[in-house]
Amino acid sequence: GTWITPSFGDYFSLDDILTTNERVPCKIELPIPKLGSLDSSSKEEDLKPGTKLDLPYWLAAPLLSRRIVSAEVPKVYRETYREILGADAVAVDLYRLQPQYYKFGLLIQRLPVSDVEYVNNSLIEAFKNRFRHIMDCSQGTLKEDALDVTVRLDMSERELFSLGREALDDLQRWMRRDSHKIATASMVTNHRKRKRAALTESS
Repeated sequence: GTWITPSFGDYFSLDDILTTNERVPCKIELPIPKLGSLDSSSKEEDLKPGTKLDLPYWLAAPLLSRRIVSAEVPKVYRETYREILGADAVAVDLYRLQPQYYKFGLLIQRLPVSDVEYVNNSLIEAFKNRFRHIMDCSQGTLKEDALDVTVRLDMSERELFSLGREALDDLQRWMRRDSHKIATASMVTNHRKRKRAALTESS
């Protein structure tokens, strides 16, 4: 069937730029003229079939759609790492594996590569198993200890941790009555001033 090149997301989003710049293991299937310099191990002017390269997603995707290259799932989404995440997802340093683990994984799902059907389940299970731990830490970790928690989280999880922390801060401010205090509306205050002024003038 026809495979459609996926959207690369928000052109102005730094996260999307970083994610689409992540590498995909590829093998050249058709000669590509004038791009031999991409293969640092060769002095050829052209890229020859059989050459293996790690290409950024934004380049690999359109080449795959034209069958100029074939590709494999990046190693952090392969069976070995899926098994590690399945055994104890909370203990895994996801940032070290892939800083944009979830976002890049969602892009990989769109590529015509083997094993891609297992990536989706792996992403869902990893997120489900780590979500409660992240939220518990965001609610109970001292601010000075937060770095010890977030250093092991991928970028999406760090955003989630920050949202949990902000929600806790908002709740604590509300409980201390630091926010949403009842105050006289400015319209009422101005009305009272005008009324007093009118009474003064009439007396």
